[in-house]
Amino acid sequence: MIKLTKLNGVEFLLNDAQIQMIDSIPESKVVLSNKDYYIVRESFEEIIDRIIEFNARIADKESYLKMKRSVKEITENKGYI
Repeated sequence: MIKLTKLNGVEFLLNDAQIQMIDSIPESKVVLSNKDYYIVRESFEEIIDRIIEFNARIADKESYLKMKRSVKEITENKGYI
């Protein structure tokens, strides 16, 4: 999952495995495999970097487990759980 920002400033998480195509128009239009799309503030290059970083973290199990613990701590501290 990668974090992106809609044009209205709302952040959301997107499953990068669902991305079919990214267009620069000059914003980035992220088209999913089901043909839905999002217009986001991040550039094409930023999106690619986030996908690479996410997959690198997943490949490194220790880093992934640390990230998972951090997310749990953050969500618990904000009252999401």
